[in-house]
Amino acid sequence: MSLWLEKAIARANSTSDWLSPIREASLTALKETSWPTRKTEAWKYTSLKSVERASLSTGDLSEQETPEEIAGFESLNLIFRNGKFDTEGMQQALPEGLSITYLSSASDALKQASLNEVSQIKPERHLFGLVNDVLVEDVIRIEVAESVSISQPIRITSLIGLNSESHTRVYVKLNKASSLTVSEHYQGNAESLNTGFVEYEICAEAKLEHYRFALQTDKAISIGGCHFKLGERADLNSTLVGFGSDLSRVDTDIIYDGEFANAKLNAFYLLDGKELFDLHATVEHAVPNCTTLENVRGIVADHAKAVFNGRIHIHRDAQKTLAELNNRNLLLSDKAEINTKPELEIYADDVRCAHGATVAEIDKHALYYLESRGISRSKAQVMLNFGFINELIDQMPNQVLAEWIRPQIRDRFAKMEVTR
Repeated sequence: MSLWLEKAIARANSTSDWLSPIREASLTALKETSWPTRKTEAWKYTSLKSVERASLSTGDLSEQETPEEIAGFESLNLIFRNGKFDTEGMQQALPEGLSITYLSSASDALKQASLNEVSQIKPERHLFGLVNDVLVEDVIRIEVAESVSISQPIRITSLIGLNSESHTRVYVKLNKASSLTVSEHYQGNAESLNTGFVEYEICAEAKLEHYRFALQTDKAISIGGCHFKLGERADLNSTLVGFGSDLSRVDTDIIYDGEFANAKLNAFYLLDGKELFDLHATVEHAVPNCTTLENVRGIVADHAKAVFNGRIHIHRDAQKTLAELNNRNLLLSDKAEINTKPELEIYADDVRCAHGATVAEIDKHALYYLESRGISRSKAQVMLNFGFINELIDQMPNQVLAEWIRPQIRDRFAKMEVTR
């Protein structure tokens, strides 16, 4: 066990509150879990040395006190500052049928009910999910009533300051035939460590439009996850955008709990310098007649490293499943690295499944063609890179968010030099 984890456990042992039953169960699991090494399959290509060296405290947010502005994105804003929820900033009137509760101030009955919900979707195998269980100070609970469609998106922003350690948890429940849009944002590039986990229960016939912008760079250590459980005829459309940092990792889990549910997951990551981004995506098809479409793309430059592990597990009873997984990558440097592992594990015999992965470089003929038409090499590289990613941006249901992320993608491309 690492010294950092020992200190984390010591802190958790001194805390007693309504979350204690979850904390105690996760502490027990943590003590029985070995600290990952390069021999640990789930961490084979991602070193945790930066976590082991971390010596952080309550940080300074003087440079990033408010979420980044998104023109035209009229949202209900939930803000965490160094892991603490900004209750004073939560003054907006809520639409009818939507409740947002800071559980430490909730009734005893709701606290007790929440103990049967929180950490029930997130699988126990996630080491830092257990760490989050024992270190998180409170939980935000979001619920949409049955048959209610909330048109105004919810934006969850986690602001992380210099030398800070932050742990946040949100639980979201969409009751039958409801709908909601949630956008998660992680902001703060200074030396810091944060774990941010969100669990989504999408009940029968409910629809969730979901975004996660894991855009921390530089010295930030960012580890978290999005975990979804889909009921009968539920629908999920999720988009994940990742930049790299000293260590950036996201785990996603999609668990089918009812027939005729559908999930679409689009993800793309852009890495430069010595950045690392690690995406592990697991889909559990446990019931029949469900559909998964998963499309992941990455562009890696300089000495950066990307890790993608995509696993689709078709259980024995999950007949008539349709599942497709595709991972495409561009390497812009001889020193850049991508470790990709798409997996299909199938135990049913009446299914349609496909998976694939490609690793390539920019087409030199296309680059030459653009240069021969008077376009500078740097602009030509941006055009070709952007074309590789733009298809997934076009598929984002919320065009305001798509237009907000496009210039950031272009700016990042402009700094990524092709050296192959």
